[in-house]
Amino acid sequence: MSSHVEEQVRARIAAVRAKAEADRRRRQELAEARQHGLAARHAQKLQRQDGRGADEDDQDGEQQDSDTVDGPTEFRPSTGGGSATAERTTPCP
Repeated sequence: MSSHVEEQVRARIAAVRAKAEADRRRRQELAEARQHGLAARHAQKLQRQDGRGADEDDQDGEQQDSDTVDGPTEFRPSTGGGSATAERTTPCP
């Protein structure tokens, strides 16, 4: 026979496990959606580039597409304000 306290502890443990599993599934779904979005964005960019002729590329000179960034872009959590948003930083050349 289990005491009332032991039953409450078991219920809390089960709730924590269920929440952890739900969180894991949500993170996995978000990662899959992100990958799908990145692939779609890349495909769209390639289509835009295919639409331009070789002579148009020569006329652009040093002008870059507005959606490109020099060098790799690094994402890291914000350190100020306690917000859960991320800052976008570009490394110095």
